[in-house]
Amino acid sequence: MGILIIDDTDFDRNLLRSILLSAGYEVLGMAICGEDGISQYRDLQPNLVMLDLIMPDLNGIEVLRRIRREDPEAKVVMCTSVGEEGMVDLARRMGARGYIVKPYIAANLLTAISRIVGTSSDGEKNGEIGY
Repeated sequence: MGILIIDDTDFDRNLLRSILLSAGYEVLGMAICGEDGISQYRDLQPNLVMLDLIMPDLNGIEVLRRIRREDPEAKVVMCTSVGEEGMVDLARRMGARGYIVKPYIAANLLTAISRIVGTSSDGEKNGEIGY
């Protein structure tokens, strides 16, 4: 199960990578901006994208739109700070599978990913989730 991380903040990108690797996920790539993230998505074809909502070049909404235009089945989870609920709602309407609120709490993050990419412990399959 390969994951692409798109986040302009070194700390958040590296923390997310560390949590994912410790849980046995494969991090295929890490992009520091939206354009690089879109390019890496094309090249790597990850199973899941962890996408920061607020970035300086292209915001997460635009990156999500472009990825989903190329691959309508893309599984994208938005990573957001508290107070960005309106943007999260827009992202969900555009096809994001869920969202994770920063700062990351490993247990919540891993539960959300498990529910999005497969069957969770309670049997829910590919559900939308927010934490």
